[in-house]
Amino acid sequence: MLFLLSFLSRIREWDQWLFQKINSGLSNPLFDSLMPFMRNSVNWAPLYLFLLVFVIMNFRTKGIWWAVLFLSTVALTDMTGTYAFKHVFQRLRPCNDPLFSEQVRLVIDKCAGGYSFISNHAANHFAMALFFITTLRHRLGKWTWLALIWAPLIAFAQVYIGVHYPFDAFAGAMVGSIYGLSLGLYFNKRFGFTTFDIQPAE
Repeated sequence: MLFLLSFLSRIREWDQWLFQKINSGLSNPLFDSLMPFMRNSVNWAPLYLFLLVFVIMNFRTKGIWWAVLFLSTVALTDMTGTYAFKHVFQRLRPCNDPLFSEQVRLVIDKCAGGYSFISNHAANHFAMALFFITTLRHRLGKWTWLALIWAPLIAFAQVYIGVHYPFDAFAGAMVGSIYGLSLGLYFNKRFGFTTFDIQPAE
């Protein structure tokens, strides 16, 4: 028991150390402008809408099932992050922790409410990215892999702006990846895209 407590304490120390390296050590005017934009889901709403319309228009009935499972992936990931992790572990956000908040450089106007572990932003966006890649990589080719740049940037932004620890983002990414990959594979097995109006990328 003592070993476990010591190990968890060491993990927390590493997490706080890495948080400071990212939140303060990498601070610069470009990131201060870019990262709040990256982590704001409202800014990505047009992209989400475009994907849903694009897939439904090109794949018809299968596209509708794709949209249903895509949205289900996000909903399941979000509920898991909230009820299986945040409400269970109740870890304070770095910007809300009275023992640590003075060491936080908060890049946005105010600290978010709720708990820190896991990062639902990271979980949701990794879920979307893995679902997108798993179901569309054979149709859209290398372009689908841009999702693996987009999702980590959003997870990184959560740490940079001061609302999550790195381990929150990492754990969220793992949870989201599991959901995205699992439901993506289920879609491929149950439905799968066999016809498409655009030729697959080489």
